Amino acid sequence: MTVSARKRILVTGGAGYIGSNTTLQLLDAGYDVVVVDNLSRGHREAVDPARLRVVNLLDTEGLVRVMSEAPVDAVIHFAAYIAVGESMKVPELYFHNNVAGSLSLFTAMIRTGIKKLVFSSTAAVYGMPERVPILETEPYAPVNAYGESKVMVEKMLQWFDQIHGLRSICLRYFNAAGADPAGRVGESHEPETHLIPLLFRAVRTGVPVTLFGDDYATPDGTCIRDYVHVTDLASAHILAVEALSAGRPSAGYNAGTGRGFSVKEVLQAVEEVVGCAVPHSIGPRREGDPPLLVANSDRLQQDLAWVPRYSDITTIVKTGWAWELRKN
Repeated sequence: MTVSARKRILVTGGAGYIGSNTTLQLLDAGYDVVVVDNLSRGHREAVDPARLRVVNLLDTEGLVRVMSEAPVDAVIHFAAYIAVGESMKVPELYFHNNVAGSLSLFTAMIRTGIKKLVFSSTAAVYGMPERVPILETEPYAPVNAYGESKVMVEKMLQWFDQIHGLRSICLRYFNAAGADPAGRVGESHEPETHLIPLLFRAVRTGVPVTLFGDDYATPDGTCIRDYVHVTDLASAHILAVEALSAGRPSAGYNAGTGRGFSVKEVLQAVEEVVGCAVPHSIGPRREGDPPLLVANSDRLQQDLAWVPRYSDITTIVKTGWAWELRKN
């Protein structure tokens, strides 16, 4: 039994895409895990029922009860709404869930003496950065309400560290993609907004997917994103938990590969894996979408010894397609 086997990790949003993948990897590594999820956007079947606590993040007293069941070593906080387009239509939903929900969680942690947190943040905190690949020193400049909600939580965490000693590591994801290579869990949102599963859906149904904008200032006119495999992201969270347990101070890290792919390049990669054309059309730009987001993740690799092992675009698409076929 490893040392980690004696540690209990609370995962909020653990019935969601990245949360369920991380929960499985934590269990594989010997940790005990309890999942908090209200199942509004997560999936009950993605979690061992014995580990699931159906609690709303805004229910501070409910969170305190879960945290008091048994000693919790650290919290990994995924629970958030993540759709950029939706955040630009109903920003109040994002500030209520993402910001007020996080405040409720941090309050419960302070009340129960839990002082280590890994926070699921986003590259959207940078907005439209002047320098690419993006360094962590790039200033906050979100261009959508989703990104702003994550900035607000990161700033709250700075104060909770200073005042309460709650240390945190914020992982600023770029584009999470792919599925567990063993086929246990994968991507399934409703409504689905992520590019790769939308391309898969178009292949399965024959209904064309709309690609948002081909007039950006990029080589082929479509947005460029840094795609990182969900398994690699999950491993970063475990490394962050271990770093905090070893006494590392609060920090923010980019989690990406440093290699960007345009929407059209991803389309081509999907067509190569599935062996047929993807029905699609070109629509107008989506409000709040920066043209180019690519990470410099050197600090994460140096400080936490993180190595992305699955994040080449072919592996991302192959594991995602295998999950799509299994799911349907």
